[in-house]
Amino acid sequence: MTSMTAVKSNPSPIVACTISRNVQNFDLLIEDMEALLGEGWGDLGFGEALAFLGQPDSQDLEFFAIAIDGEDEENLGLLSEIICGAKACGIRVVLIAEDVTPASLHQLLRSGADEFVPYPLPERELASAIERMRRATEVATVTEPRVKLSGDGDGVLIAVQGLCGGCGATTLAVNLAWELANVAKERAPRVCLLDLGLQFGSVATYLDLPRREAVLEMLSDVHAMDGESFGQALVSFEDKLQVLTSPADLVPLDLIGPDEVKRVLDVAREHFDYVVVDMPGALVQWTDTVLTEAQVCFAVIDLDMRSAQNTLRLKRAMQAEDLPFDKLRFTLNRAPKFTDLQGKSRVRRMSESLGIRVDVQLPDGGRLVGQANDHGLTLAQHAHKNPLRKDIAKLAAELYSIGQSEAEAA
Repeated sequence: MTSMTAVKSNPSPIVACTISRNVQNFDLLIEDMEALLGEGWGDLGFGEALAFLGQPDSQDLEFFAIAIDGEDEENLGLLSEIICGAKACGIRVVLIAEDVTPASLHQLLRSGADEFVPYPLPERELASAIERMRRATEVATVTEPRVKLSGDGDGVLIAVQGLCGGCGATTLAVNLAWELANVAKERAPRVCLLDLGLQFGSVATYLDLPRREAVLEMLSDVHAMDGESFGQALVSFEDKLQVLTSPADLVPLDLIGPDEVKRVLDVAREHFDYVVVDMPGALVQWTDTVLTEAQVCFAVIDLDMRSAQNTLRLKRAMQAEDLPFDKLRFTLNRAPKFTDLQGKSRVRRMSESLGIRVDVQLPDGGRLVGQANDHGLTLAQHAHKNPLRKDIAKLAAELYSIGQSEAEAA
């Protein structure tokens, strides 16, 4: 074993690290690491791992072996942060776990761990896990698909803006895009989903998609972007929906300005029939650019005081700046049921007091919505008969029908 303090002076390249509370508690892991890598590995404590990810030495690592037992379950938050940091740096992660509950393992695997091996280590199981990770890396590097685009469209731009945290805006954007992509059995429309939540966008998580480095490269030089470079930044979901995820790294919201955003929207509309934009929760300098370009913007709210206050503030701000407030279509998520007369009365009073019209009311999809998002599936795939999924499908069908009528009239 090579300690990390000796990495710089040791001529043997360090290709892997164990991360544990005390690696001496996992003597079989030490034996297997030495047998597989010789002196080409190091060891880190939990508190050292995040700091090490920010050092140049971390760029040469192939994988982390995170060894935990039952006492480490109180540090799940830190462990998830380490795994997410490793994945952002392109480092594979294998979990070595002893006496850890299934719920904790599930959380860590959902954070991005690639492999799980129980401890005590079965014969050659660590070697097999490392080999599987290496093959996956080679396949991703060699055969990473590229989306091929045809530039003959004038797509409809649909924006989705949440007015409070947890209102379900991203869920609506993801599932609306998927339903549009499947709205017609023959000659289905080409649909692109743009996640412009540059910092904490969740579209990639909700669809279990990788965040490509090409996204940040494209956004850093939008003026040089063309259809080919735009296509390289997209990820295909089920070969039906093309997605521009948020960048892998945390970037400032002002990384792009109004001109850059308009360029992205123009290229997307040129190559797709429908472009659905999941907007960031904050209003930025290019929010009005998207609203101006969009045919419709769904402003998602809940039936609570947060949404009411934020709607009133948004209304004042947009009218003061002479922005297209009338383009907003207020969408009430978790709307009261048909038989809930008291709830319907609250909706009416809320819309009257704010001077808005609630154009769309979506039912509460329940716990299945969160499960679908956690599993990286759309509602149509995970819970086909869910009431929320049915209403989003109806909304997609209405938008498609309007687009077809306008196309025929033209």
